[in-house]
Order: sequence, then structure tokens, then C-alpha cells
Amino acid sequence: MRVSGLASLALAVAPALATSTRGTLGFSLGDKNADGTCKSTSDYEADFDNLKDLTTLVRTYSGTECDTPQNILPAAKSKGFKVVLGIWVGAQDSGDLSTNDASFTKDFAALKEAVPGYEDYVEAITVGSETLYRGDQTGPSLHNYIGLVANQFKSISVGTADSWNKFADGTADDLFTRDTTDAPLVTYVLANAFAYWQGTAADQAYKTYFDDMSGAMEHIQKVAGSNADKIHILNGETGWPTDGGSDYEAAKAGTANAETFWQTGVCGMLAWGVDLFYFEAFDESWKPDSVGDNGQAMDEKHWGLRTASRQDKFNTTCSN
Repeated sequence: MRVSGLASLALAVAPALATSTRGTLGFSLGDKNADGTCKSTSDYEADFDNLKDLTTLVRTYSGTECDTPQNILPAAKSKGFKVVLGIWVGAQDSGDLSTNDASFTKDFAALKEAVPGYEDYVEAITVGSETLYRGDQTGPSLHNYIGLVANQFKSISVGTADSWNKFADGTADDLFTRDTTDAPLVTYVLANAFAYWQGTAADQAYKTYFDDMSGAMEHIQKVAGSNADKIHILNGETGWPTDGGSDYEAAKAGTANAETFWQTGVCGMLAWGVDLFYFEAFDESWKPDSVGDNGQAMDEKHWGLRTASRQDKFNTTCSN
């Protein structure tokens, strides 16, 4: 969708943002079971059976960890799902793509082996996950990696996922302004936007969320010019930790707050017509705490819309 003047829209109540076409809901999906073991094809089939009342679209992150493509694609075919596959890109160590980092090389090779025959079940391939946000790559260097993958999988959309602000501040402009044989125009863009990680209270989080997404979308469309209508911009990740999670400044973890954000933010974004991936489908109880720059441990086990045993936490029916 093409957008303009969206900053003011973020101040409106979410139900007022409805468009004629509702956005598509997808989920980030982990590759491990609750006990930390790798998921098999049958585990993914059970995930899909559980999620089919909400979606038939999921997003993954790695081409080699837990043999994700080899296990998830047969399950997607069996259950009628589509999958966004991921290729990890590490830090840039040279401008010579013939010596790409080991993570990219391994993931790219795994997808070359796993995807043929399953193209109809691959929604897209993302090259890099917040690599610009971490400073591991520049826009031009990331574009070159994307070009390698796009030229390999010509029938599949290939793009990247990064923090919304890296799309809004111009860091990623090369992806939408350079269109060559080696690095074609990037047409599939996942912009991650977490009002929680900006320390926003749950009842105000939808405003931050809409501001973030409108900023990313407006800038991409501005720099893309006449190519803007070719670019599919989605919200790549958003979410809120439920009971047992960690607070972050004014953003308080809790199931009631997660439901508030779901109803005002997620349901509002879908009503606005923007496709999005909720982070995440199920709790990942195997995850260790992470330690941020402030030295504080943050619980990452309770971000699922549903529990690790695939049980509902709150009512997900959108009221708008």
C-alpha cells in the first residue's frame, strides 16, 4: 500500500484506520521444541495445525540451525502453509563476495538444496536479520548479498529484515535505488517495530508502533520513487511479553498488557491494511535470559501468543 502523511494517523484510534483490504497476519516461528531439541517435520505440522485458525503464514530465521528448511517445507506442503525462509548474514570482513562470511555461505547452500520442488510454499527469502541495525553490513554490501540470492531463486521474492529506523533514516536506501543485474531492486521488506523496546506503556504503544511503521514506509516510498509500487513493505516483527516476562522502562510485561497491545496495535495495523508477523507464535521456554547493554538480565521465554504447549493466553479476536 502507498502511504502519505501518516504521522498524524498514529495519533488516531486504531479502529479508525481500517482500509478496504485487511492486512495478513503471520507469525515468527522458532525451530526448537520447549525442551530445546530441534523440531522435526511432525513438530512443524503440529504447529501449523494449531495456528491454522489464525494464519497460514510463518517466518523463520536460519537456513542451517536445526535443518529448518529441510524440516519445515514438507510440513508447509502437507498443511497448506507458506514460509518466509531466512539466510543469516554476519559482519562484513571484505568487499569480496567470493569470500562471504561462513553463516551466509552455509545458509545459502542449505536453501539451494532444500527449496527446489517447494517453491510454491516459499513466500519469500530474507537475507540478513537486523544486520544494518547491528552495523554488520552497509546498505550497498547487504544489497550485494541479496543479489546473489535473488539471482539464484528467480521465481521467489527476496529481501531483508531490519529495524524500522534503519529504513527510515536512509541506511537502507541503496536497496531501493540501485537496480542492476547483480543487485536487483529489493521488493520484499520486513521492518521490525517493537514499541515495547522503546519503553512505551502498553496503552500508548500503538501510537509508537504506527509512528515507527509510517516512518519506515514513507521513507522507502519516497526514495523508491516510481518503483514504490513494486515494493512490498511488511511489519517483520512486533509483540509484547506476557506474564513471566521482563519489564523495560515504562513497558510492563504481562498478559493483560499483551492483550491491550494486540487489540490496539496488532489489530489496528491489520485493519490499516499492513501485513505483519507477530513475534512470536509460541513461548520458547528453552531460551536463556539475555543480558542487555545495561547489564540487566531479560527473560525471553514468554513472548509467544500461545504457550509452549500451544494453549491460548488471551482472546485474539480483533474487535475492528
